[in-house]
Amino acid sequence: MTTFPLRIGTPDGLLYSGDVVRMVLRTITGDRAILANHIDFCTGIGMGEAHFVLEDGTVRRGACIGGMVTMQNGVCRILSTTWEWEEDIDKDRAQRARERAEEKLRKGDLSGKEAQVQEAKLKRALVRLSVKNH
Repeated sequence: MTTFPLRIGTPDGLLYSGDVVRMVLRTITGDRAILANHIDFCTGIGMGEAHFVLEDGTVRRGACIGGMVTMQNGVCRILSTTWEWEEDIDKDRAQRARERAEEKLRKGDLSGKEAQVQEAKLKRALVRLSVKNH
C-alpha cells in the first residue's frame, strides 16, 4: 500500500509524525478520507472522531475538535485545537461532563450564549465517549 507523511499537532506541540495509508477526519464540510496522492487542499476541522491507518493495519483513533487540515505536496498536516488519543480519554470524566451539560440544558434557564456553551460541552463529551466506545 502507498503511504504518505502525516503530521498532527496542537498548540501544545507535535503529537504524531509518520507515514500512514489513510487518514479520516471530520471537516467543516463533512467527513473526509485522505489517501496518498490526494489533491492539495486546505479546510477547517469540525468536531468528531479522527483516525489513521498504518501500513501494518494498526488504527490510531482520537477525538479531534476544531483546527485546520492541509494536504500539500503529498504531506498531510493537521493542526487541531484539541486532540485526545483514544487511550488518554477518561470515560468517567467524559460521562460526567455529558451529564452536567445535559442537566443544564434540561433546566432551560440559560441565555442564548450560555445554551451555546453547554451545547458545545455536550458535543465534546459525546465525541470523546464515541471515540472511547469505538
